[in-house]
Amino acid sequence: MRKEAPTVVAVLLTVADFTVMTGHPSFPFTDYGRYLHHLDGLLRSLYAQGVHVAVTVFDPEGYADYCATTGRPVDAAATRTRYAAEVAAGRATVPYTRQPLPVLCAELAHAADRRATWEHATDLLMDAGPCPDCGQDLAHCAFDRASQALLAVIEAVGPGAHHVVCSLPTDDGPPLLAALHVEAADTDTDTDTDRDAGGGSGSGNGLRLVETDALVLCTVMAASTATARPGGLVVRTTDAAGTDTVRGWALRHGEPHPLTEAQVFDAYCTDPATGDPIPPEPGVRYRAGLPLPTESDPPVG
Repeated sequence: MRKEAPTVVAVLLTVADFTVMTGHPSFPFTDYGRYLHHLDGLLRSLYAQGVHVAVTVFDPEGYADYCATTGRPVDAAATRTRYAAEVAAGRATVPYTRQPLPVLCAELAHAADRRATWEHATDLLMDAGPCPDCGQDLAHCAFDRASQALLAVIEAVGPGAHHVVCSLPTDDGPPLLAALHVEAADTDTDTDTDRDAGGGSGSGNGLRLVETDALVLCTVMAASTATARPGGLVVRTTDAAGTDTVRGWALRHGEPHPLTEAQVFDAYCTDPATGDPIPPEPGVRYRAGLPLPTESDPPVG
């Protein structure tokens, strides 16, 4: 029964978060490196016992809110345990499979960011109301259109390894960012459906991707329908010869519109935080976004 009882371990991902918790006398650590050493030993021990371990983020700010809401004492190991079980476990988690601790923390940070982006984009969609075209829930209509637009973009750029990034400005903070890696096979020579080792799957048309990443990216694309701000879609493609080509589209009401070559260069070679220019990468080609079919275009064939 012990092996069949899953365990959730909440991790302090940053030194800043760790420092907050050291303000509680009952917290048993004062050195972050020593904390990580003991964490690594705990995870290895549980795994060796055959216990399934899910790792999640321990958020000191969320913990303080939890204590204020429930009235439980902040400075108590039992409260930290309850928080991990009742709150943190319902957020983004990563299974522990004996990966090195730095890799595990990077995976957890990515999962947490991905979940936060999805939740924010979903909130934007839920607040948008009905679709002006069909009167149905805009969230479903916008997501369907975003999925079709993403497939159209991948089909337009052709075979290769594609890194897709979607960005959307927000009212209350940094832009929403979602990324997706897609392996697109040449369907003329490879018609097999692929499935990757990370839980993603092929779409049946020679694509290999992580479905969770695709869900988040399409949700951010769909959320652009609910805002008046133009978003952006950038695709960096590595072909069979190892050449990298960057193309871009502006998102207006969820629809991708090709950028010019100069606009792609400016977008990719500008620091989004400071606005300062960034030197172009050697060997990378910057090209205009490709035109995409619209709903009014007649079907091919």
